[in-house]
Amino acid sequence: MSGKLWTRVSLVVLLILIAAYVLYPSIKYYGLTSSEKTELAEAGKLNDLEKKILHPGLDLQGGMHVVLEVDLEKLLKSRVRQGGLDDKIVNLIDASLAEARENDADFFNVFSRRANAQGVRLALYFPAYEKGPNDDVVAALEADAKDAVDRAEEIIRNRVDQFGVSEPNIQRQGQWRVIVELAGVTDQAQARGLIQATALLEFVLVREDPQLLQDVISKIDKAWVEVENLKKSSSSQAEANAASDEMTSNQDRSTPDAAPAEDEVTSLEQLLGEEGSDTLSVQGEGDVNRPFSSLISVGNNVIWVPAKNYRMIQRYLEKPVIREAIPFDSRLTWGAETRDIQGNGQEYYPLYLMKKEAELTGDVITDAKESMGGFSGAEFVVHLTMNGEGAKKWAEITAANIDKRVAIVLDDKVQMAPVIRSKIADGRTQIEGLNDITEAKHMAIVLRAGALPAPMQIEEERSIGASLGADSVRQGTNAVILGFILVVVFMVVYYRGAGLIADMALILNLLFTLSVLAGLGATLTLPGIAGLILTVGMSVDANVLIFERIREELRRGKTVRAAIDTGYSKAITTILDANITTVLAALVLWQFGTGTVKGFATVLFWGILSSMVTAIFVSRTVFNIFTERRTLTKLSI
Repeated sequence: MSGKLWTRVSLVVLLILIAAYVLYPSIKYYGLTSSEKTELAEAGKLNDLEKKILHPGLDLQGGMHVVLEVDLEKLLKSRVRQGGLDDKIVNLIDASLAEARENDADFFNVFSRRANAQGVRLALYFPAYEKGPNDDVVAALEADAKDAVDRAEEIIRNRVDQFGVSEPNIQRQGQWRVIVELAGVTDQAQARGLIQATALLEFVLVREDPQLLQDVISKIDKAWVEVENLKKSSSSQAEANAASDEMTSNQDRSTPDAAPAEDEVTSLEQLLGEEGSDTLSVQGEGDVNRPFSSLISVGNNVIWVPAKNYRMIQRYLEKPVIREAIPFDSRLTWGAETRDIQGNGQEYYPLYLMKKEAELTGDVITDAKESMGGFSGAEFVVHLTMNGEGAKKWAEITAANIDKRVAIVLDDKVQMAPVIRSKIADGRTQIEGLNDITEAKHMAIVLRAGALPAPMQIEEERSIGASLGADSVRQGTNAVILGFILVVVFMVVYYRGAGLIADMALILNLLFTLSVLAGLGATLTLPGIAGLILTVGMSVDANVLIFERIREELRRGKTVRAAIDTGYSKAITTILDANITTVLAALVLWQFGTGTVKGFATVLFWGILSSMVTAIFVSRTVFNIFTERRTLTKLSI
């Protein structure tokens, strides 16, 4: 064997060995039983193995499909200057949203038109934006909203990547929506919370004055009584109006006398908020004169609310007339978890009176890692590391507030409120009280990836069951096998011995294509299987061109060796033209396509490249092996 042929054979063998090595983890993984996978998981080896395999996509193994939309209402309200969220701007935003949804119109066009029509000067509410006419402010708000969606898409992508989902599909839909497809996700509630959490982390000092807390509770009691009295007054007025309408049913109902009653109802709804007309019954041993304080317990400067009263009290505290009872420099914030404070099985929600402004926010967090730790060493915690600026400020905060409590607030929920025992100078702290390592990992991922710039609400959610995936895999596999068998049989029948060489190249083509996909960590989708079937058909196309050219040369009387050389040299231009155009088409599909289209394009791209290697290089090497040492007088073709 000549040196040149030896080099060609060595390269072919090397390619086969590399492909087999890359595909071995996939073969091993999909050959494991459920019990074997459980054993590897307990040994901590399954995760490493899963990183090396060829993953099936969402349509093959099931998972979840979520459509998220930026919450424009909350986004705009969060941009209003502090203390400026009055009824006028709230009603303007809500009415604009309602009209835009009803008429399928652009929200910001509606918002601008309504603001101009009502004479609302937006620069007074949004001083951080352009201080010019309303159109400039709206344009700045719209640019901010679009930027928020762009950043939200990237943050969600970072979170999902750290969550460990293989090849997630994350893409924009329209102006305000983001589509997230997660293949193989089993805990959908956890994944939903991961991608939807706004992750606003704050360190807020708790108000330690017991008298201040009691004053706030008393003011809430008075406001609550006022709400109930207004509701009773509204109900009585409504009954009187109904009786009056019945008596004057034959008279004109559009007299000026009816206008004051309508105005009175409108002002009452504005005073009580959107749910002002709701009838909420007090649960438990309520006192009509002390409706709030009779339903709660107070201890260690924390309000404890029974779980059975949580929803009702939460809704009342959101009403504007009751919010005014809270000092302007303070806020009431719910705790994230319930506790059995009396040991009798009754759960209570903590409600903290804290400073309105946070001492520090999550912007200074540079890293967050989950682990076992805490006081007992057996708790689940998240260790936080801050940047230089954050560490300096955190040291100042802890030094100035020793023996005071600082609440760690995530997404407007108090995770914990520990007492500061000493100055923390290295910018390190930890979040404790987590239920398990999964919750700790979830929180660490969210904090590392960063906070969403705007709340995202789920507009659509679908789950794809494993049974559909199994059917798709079976049908796709059967199609590949059937197509492969038909091509193999045709090549052997039509081209005889040369057809066997083409079939060997076809097998190697499949091996190389799948190994490349596994090595790149790509995901095999149902369209990807279609691409694989197309590759099976096209992979013999080059061999057909070569074999037909060899036949022509043999008919002209050339020797076998000369016919083979001429056949390959004259067919290679046509082969390159045909395959390069297909490769370019695959690249275009991959660049501009989304989701399943990309899956098809990926398999097609690598399949075509692999087919050129096997047809031009591998099959030619096999022919050279047969023709180098002996002179063939006849070729089975």
